[in-house]
Formats: sequence, structure tokens, C-alpha cells
Amino acid sequence: MIRIHDTLSGELKPLEPRDPGKVGIYACGPTVYGRIHVGNARPFVVFSLFKRFLEHEGYAVTFVANVTDVNDKIYDAAAKAGVASEQLATEMTAHYKADTDALGLGRPDHEPLARETIAEMVALIEKLIERGHAYAVEGDVYFDVRSYPRYGELSHRQVDQMDQGEGVAGAELKRDPLDFALWKAWKEGEDTSWETPWGRGRPGWHIECSAMAEMLLGVGFDIHGGGSDLVFPHHENEAAQTCAAHGEPLSRLWMHNGMVRLEGEKMAKSVGNIFLLHEAIAAHGRDALVAYFAGGHYRQPIAYSDERLAEAARSVGRIREAGRRLTAGVASPPQLAELRESFFAALADDFNTPRALASVFEWVRAANRLTEAGEEVGDADLREMLQVLALDNLLDAAGNGDAPDEAARELLARREAARAAKDFAAADALRDELAALGWTVRDGAAGPELIPRG
Repeated sequence: MIRIHDTLSGELKPLEPRDPGKVGIYACGPTVYGRIHVGNARPFVVFSLFKRFLEHEGYAVTFVANVTDVNDKIYDAAAKAGVASEQLATEMTAHYKADTDALGLGRPDHEPLARETIAEMVALIEKLIERGHAYAVEGDVYFDVRSYPRYGELSHRQVDQMDQGEGVAGAELKRDPLDFALWKAWKEGEDTSWETPWGRGRPGWHIECSAMAEMLLGVGFDIHGGGSDLVFPHHENEAAQTCAAHGEPLSRLWMHNGMVRLEGEKMAKSVGNIFLLHEAIAAHGRDALVAYFAGGHYRQPIAYSDERLAEAARSVGRIREAGRRLTAGVASPPQLAELRESFFAALADDFNTPRALASVFEWVRAANRLTEAGEEVGDADLREMLQVLALDNLLDAAGNGDAPDEAARELLARREAARAAKDFAAADALRDELAALGWTVRDGAAGPELIPRG
């Protein structure tokens, strides 16, 4: 039985899918106004790995991770850069996909864009107005928080103690300061808008995710996820507006990951204490970064530092070294089977990846003792465990430090051509691609050399 901590109930609850054998997951993706940082990447990693585990357990998983490409932050960043908001959003969406591709976890099954889901948002807002849970005023539309008695149950807050964080914009139009915007009237200087029954404007942030989730997974899907910083107001508002419109909950379980922290503070662009994902991969390697994320329980904050990434790199190096001693196609000794079982038991217990990783390293130590004693040990169990953590490449030829394959050599040649042409942005991007494949470029007097990351 798989159990997950449910933010709504505050308890561990069994995964009981709406549709037997199938699991629908919606995890809030980035607002694309800049390159994503390591903190933004955590939910992408958590839910990508969780999907792998569920698929291993026999479930057919549909994983949806949206892209917020209509938002105040995008308008502000585009104005400062002197470009159109759609242009900035399109450029940063491409960067986001390239940066997360370098993690080697695959893509979500669906990655809807807010600007492509406007019709669904408008229909949902119309339903809320019809049911008396929303009201239009001077082109804005607001959700009437006090019309929904269950408001606050997800974040476990008292209604009167809440602040929507919307600042003073539109405050004079609200019936109650607690109400939040579903639709915002067009304002001078905004270069994107859509015509609606309430006039020209654009969606509020919260309605975007409700509409995209409902469009792809329906109401009452299995797991809604995202960072713990989204519990209020974003997910509280999603839960309220969907249930108010349809009379049933948006999601059966709410699963939230902790923040990535640097010196005690949440990693955030607004604070300025960020490490961009593509730079972290280039500096430490894709394998080390995935192992770093897996080394912390998803619900807890995780500290980011060069020392922690260096330790993660040493850990994957130990796995890679052990893999050299294993024999493909040979069954593992029975005494290792218990460690494989403990690995999957840990993941079934609230997706406890650090405990699962501990089983991996215990398996590696036991296998090392056996091979040193002259016993042949197969790689099947270790490969099965590592595949769930997206680290099975450590057992492959390139990961074991053999000669670089043709693809790696071609990337290196293209990087050198870009450097010769002084196209350093392209050279850096190719270096990042090599890092994702497990190679560091070492520039020496004799020319560039590919060194396995470890």
C-alpha cells in the first residue's frame, strides 16, 4: 500500500485512485519571467521521480505540470527588459524546458500554457458568477471568499487572519479585502489581453491552474502537488473556486514539497539568493543534482551548498565504482533481496527517498564485500532501484568512465566550433548538454578532454 501525507487532512493517507490502476497528478510549474533556479526545480524532480515509482508499481500515470505564462511578474520583467511580455514568456519557457531536460527525467505528459487555456478560465469564472460565488465590477471579477464556508481548510487558517497578498490594486473594488481576483481588467501598458463578457483583460493567477487541471484531469483527480509556499493563497484559492463551481473537491490528495534554502532563507529571485539550475548542472553534474534532491525527504526543507553537492557527487561516484564490479545478466545473491524490498517499502511510505537511498548504499556495500570475496553479483536489483531514481545511467558505459561515445564526441566538436566562432552562449549550452550526459570538459594545453563526472 502506498501512503502519502495529505496537506488537507494533515495525515498519511492511502493512495486510492479515482480510476483503478490510473493516477492523475497536477503539479504547479514555474512562472516564466526568468531562468529557473534550483528551488524551482525541486517540484519538477520530486513529481517526476514519484511518477517513476508509481509506474514501477504498475500504475498508468498522467503527470501534468503547467507553465504560467500570463502573470504580473512577467509583465514587470518584460517592461524592464523592453520586450513584449509574450516574447519574454516564450523565451523563458524554452529555457525552462531546456534546463529541466538536462536533468534527464523526461517531460511531464502535459505542459499546458495559461495563454492557451483562456476559454476554459472564462467558462469557469462564468459558472462561479452564476452560482453566486463571484462578482464582476468595472472589468474585474472577484471570488467572494465568505460565500464559501470551507475556505481556509487546506491551509488550516482562520479566514479573518488571511491576506491575499494582492497589494492595493483593486482593493477599492472588492466587497471584502479577503476576496481575490479571478479576472483583471486591462490596464495601460499591458500588452496582452483577451475580450470577455466583463471587458478586455487577463486572468488572475489562481484561476489559471484550476482551469488547466480540470481541462486535462477532470475534477476529483488524484494528487495536486507543488511547493509548500503555494499552500496559501494559491492552492487554497484553487481548492475553493473549483469546489464552489462544481460542488466537489479539485483533488483527492494534496502533496507539497519543502523549500530549497540557502543560509536559512528560501531560495527566491525576489531575495536574490538563487543558483540557476543550468549553472548548478554545469558546476556539479546532472547525477549529483538528482542525488542531492533524492537525499532529502520531499516534505522537508533542503539546504543548498557546494559542500552538499560535492557530497552528492561522491555518493554517485561510489555507485558508479560499484557498478564496475557487477555482472550483467547474473542473479543477485538472496541476501541482497531484503535491501531491494526495503528500498521500495521506503518509497511506499510517503515517498521516503532518503531512506530508499540508504538501502541503495547498504546494497552497494554488501555487494562490494561479496565481489571482494570472489563472488559474482548481478546488477539487476541495483539497476531496478536506480531506474526509479533516474540514476541507472551510472551503470551504463559512459557513466562508468569508459571512452566517450559518438554523441559526446560530436557535442564536444560542436562546442569547440562555437568557441572558435566566439559564440560563447552556444558553447556554454553545449557544455551543459555534455554535463547532463555525465561529462566534464577539461580545457588543457593539448586541447579539450572529456572527463567522467563523479
